[in-house]
Amino acid sequence: MHPVHHHIIKVDLDEIKPTQATVGYQEVIAKRKEWADLTEKKRAGLIDTHWFPSVIGPDKQYYIVDHHHLGLALHQEGQKTVLLTVLKDLSWLDLEIFWKVMEFSQWVHPYDAKGNRVDYDELPKHVSELKDDPFRSLAGLARNSGAYAKEDTPFAEFMWADYFRLHIKVKTIQESMENAIQLALALSKKTEASYLPGWSGSKEAK
Repeated sequence: MHPVHHHIIKVDLDEIKPTQATVGYQEVIAKRKEWADLTEKKRAGLIDTHWFPSVIGPDKQYYIVDHHHLGLALHQEGQKTVLLTVLKDLSWLDLEIFWKVMEFSQWVHPYDAKGNRVDYDELPKHVSELKDDPFRSLAGLARNSGAYAKEDTPFAEFMWADYFRLHIKVKTIQESMENAIQLALALSKKTEASYLPGWSGSKEAK
């Protein structure tokens, strides 16, 4: 762990802990391809400008609260260090209170690849342990195709993933992601999806 300046900290990628259980592997694959296409200079620039927002937890552990897909992609590409920005120092709290504060602040998403809630101690201890949720991949690809607008709402893509999970079979995704995206595009415009962040359908007349 090496201070860069008082706002940014350089850490080993192995040191950071995730605050979610899953990612969409399709997004990780896309980020790996982007990385592979960069020159060494541009890779260094990406690392210098993509700060992982984090919270310091008990035992001075760094918990990242965003950029999990990038973290896994960088790990798989052999990157050793990343830069963190610290949002909050909660290292003085005991673990139970720490997780309550994290959840209240919407800094943790303790749900598995089937959308079921898990205990905090079941969350991955390293970015390499993040599991694939195919519906999270679908949510990201559907958004890129215009299903909904990108928003800053925490875990917005996971909310959409859970919505699609109710209406699309995982087998459909496995057999044809393109077909799944088309289904997601139609589902995203329905009024029943209007509670979701970034919804861009229109209210149906009663």
